[in-house]
Amino acid sequence: MPHQDDPRLFSPQCHDLEPVTTVHVNPWFSVKNRGGYFTVEYNVPQVLILPILDERAIVMVRVYRPVIADNTLELPAGGIDGDEVPAAAAARELQEETGISLAALNRFDMLPPLVHMVRSPTLPYIFQVRLTQREYDLRGGHDNEVAGVECFSFSEMLRNIEQGKLYVGLQIAVIMRYFVCNQIIRQSLDAV
Repeated sequence: MPHQDDPRLFSPQCHDLEPVTTVHVNPWFSVKNRGGYFTVEYNVPQVLILPILDERAIVMVRVYRPVIADNTLELPAGGIDGDEVPAAAAARELQEETGISLAALNRFDMLPPLVHMVRSPTLPYIFQVRLTQREYDLRGGHDNEVAGVECFSFSEMLRNIEQGKLYVGLQIAVIMRYFVCNQIIRQSLDAV
């Protein structure tokens, strides 16, 4: 099945897990009991963006996360607003979180989904976008949830993962899949 048609992107597919009761709800997510299995479900579909700069680096944001008392390195991400299409949400979130504004939605390539938490039955949309150094240099301001926008070469990114400086699981999975698919790790090892 092509990844853009994966029904888990649109809604939970665990139809046999009944009855479904809502245990908790807040502005961001709900906790449901689906036939004895507790799930954590975002209230709106989610997007995550992998910004690749000149085929040599990755643009990331540093976000303060009070729950874990840290400024974590993350890929730009967020929720889809109303009837917004996923690629438009990706472009908006990239602009809000990095200040990089791209009007052409066809630059956002949808990647196969990844499970970010096995207790979440709806998968996030994951997009890759290729950027130029000029687009990065001309970026505007970012929203106040972001402490900073940073760019890491592929080898720096591997070191960040190895040294535990990047430790958010879904972010690592998206980056490592990109590296594996593009033989970045092999190229980095060959350069040593």
